[in-house]
Amino acid sequence: QVQLVESGGGLVQAGGSLRLSCAASGRTFSSYAMGWFRQTPGKEREFVAAINRSGGSRYYADSVKGRFTISRDNAKNTVVLQMNSLKPEDTATYYCAATALNYGLPVKANYAYWGQGTPVTVSS
Repeated sequence: QVQLVESGGGLVQAGGSLRLSCAASGRTFSSYAMGWFRQTPGKEREFVAAINRSGGSRYYADSVKGRFTISRDNAKNTVVLQMNSLKPEDTATYYCAATALNYGLPVKANYAYWGQGTPVTVSS
């Protein structure tokens, strides 16, 4: 069992930056690959970024590639999503997720554990 708590969301102007953090507790953090997803009302939760167990492989949605960076610190049980050059269309609730799998990381169904989400609003 893994418990995930996100933080760092908020209101930012277009072009600005935010840093989302996800703190994990429970079983060995390094046993899990981690992902970030986002969701807006009435839409499906969509993949944003993921990182494998060691941190050696990272995956991004095309819409955020070059602007967002995912990283993890296995010693601190945290995963971070650095979001730069934010756009109004990045407005959503962002969720941290964990999976025992080390493949198929962009696939939402592969994640067993989810945080409660942190809202991000980007104003134009």
